[in-house]
Amino acid sequence: MDRKRLAARILKVGVSRVWLDPTQKKEIDEAITAADFRNLIKKKAIKKLPEKKNLSIHKKETKGKGRRKGGKYSRLNRKRRWIIKIRGLRSELKKLLKEGKIEKTTYIDLYRKSGGGFFRNKSHLHTYLERQELLKK
Repeated sequence: MDRKRLAARILKVGVSRVWLDPTQKKEIDEAITAADFRNLIKKKAIKKLPEKKNLSIHKKETKGKGRRKGGKYSRLNRKRRWIIKIRGLRSELKKLLKEGKIEKTTYIDLYRKSGGGFFRNKSHLHTYLERQELLKK
């Protein structure tokens, strides 16, 4: 172990990343000075092993529902939630206008209402359209 520690210091790695050639055990045991170890490194009797990479499995473990901490808006804040909602409503209104199910004036009115936070979601928008009889047949 003493040999590995010296080799690790010269290679500038941890002890676990040092490989000693078992066929040249006698030469390695005779090495005393840092110069001796450098010669053995040149002869490839001592090598630096590659780094052990972290597996992707460990990343997946941190995403489960039981691992989550914080309140409702700590992971997805209010602004981001609003952006998602308003984009959905506006795209739905554009689709209805393009299909000819609503008129331009109705579209403008609903667009402003959705911007003002009148509608909770797309289904709320559709129920409003049906109750107010704004959809063309």
